[in-house]
Amino acid sequence: MKTPKNRNEKYARVSDLETLLKELNSNLEGANEAYMTDSVERFSKIFLMGPHRSGSTLFMQWLASTGLAAYPTNMLSRFFGAPLVGARIQQLLTDSRYNFRNEILDFNSDVNFNSDNGKTKGALSPNEFWYFWRRFLPFDELDYMSSEELQANAYLAGLRDELNALANMFGKPFAMKALIMNQNIPELADQFEKALFIWIHRDPVFNIQSALEARKRQYGDINAWYSFKIKEYPELKNLDPLESVAGQISAINSSVEEGFSYLPDNRKMVVKYEDFCQRPEHYYHKISRMLIDLNGVDTVPDYSGEAAFSNTNKWRFQEYSQKDVEKAFHRIEKQQG
Repeated sequence: MKTPKNRNEKYARVSDLETLLKELNSNLEGANEAYMTDSVERFSKIFLMGPHRSGSTLFMQWLASTGLAAYPTNMLSRFFGAPLVGARIQQLLTDSRYNFRNEILDFNSDVNFNSDNGKTKGALSPNEFWYFWRRFLPFDELDYMSSEELQANAYLAGLRDELNALANMFGKPFAMKALIMNQNIPELADQFEKALFIWIHRDPVFNIQSALEARKRQYGDINAWYSFKIKEYPELKNLDPLESVAGQISAINSSVEEGFSYLPDNRKMVVKYEDFCQRPEHYYHKISRMLIDLNGVDTVPDYSGEAAFSNTNKWRFQEYSQKDVEKAFHRIEKQQG
């Protein structure tokens, strides 16, 4: 087994911040519970699924910028253990309804479309919110449990109630990445009647390149595992980096495809990254129609977002050629198929 790698200094966690956040959230638990008075499912949850480095951060930033849904911000992520308190504080500091003579405008900024290994900048930019998810999912060596284990040991009802309460507090659907449950989609779907699942699917060859680049940025070593430890992790972790990442991306896409087969058509959508970059407005209207159907509302905001995005599917990686990756992926597909 390879020795686990430490993150590069740029990506290392700040221990003082971790300690402060743990203390703060622990002390706010009671206050958060006091806000749990309205946990009825009034608005859809929008769950983004698919492999890491598939374009999910860009999609999340875009969705946040449209105003169609609320979402976990960098500010809200600081309150992962008391998100309802965090939501109220965020509204107090950033919502125009509570702006008194422009005393506090420092936290308001437009959502931009830059990120670094999934991390964004700005108080109101989208956050991956993984600390929140892990409160309810008792994963151990793997970020996966069988359906039986998950239903017996996870606190899925608590996850459901807090997300419902968050959406109700914001008064609109709540969108977030849910990649941590790529391999447990049915169990997540069973908690909600109005949830919309969106699978961000990128050309696997360029998805693999981006995942290899993320390993290098985060750890300085393409041998180091990056992202969630899926159920195939024990078989993939010690392979050649290309074989490992190709297997990782293929396995995740297979799991999401299997999970999507469980969902009714009105609760799922596949978004091709390359097509989304060309015509985001098309997907805005498609999502809007599905939310209108799921939530029983009549109108959504007019589209005022970006006309297109730059597609980053260009070959950059030096350790492997594009042809190397294509061959490896097709080989993995045959083995798994």
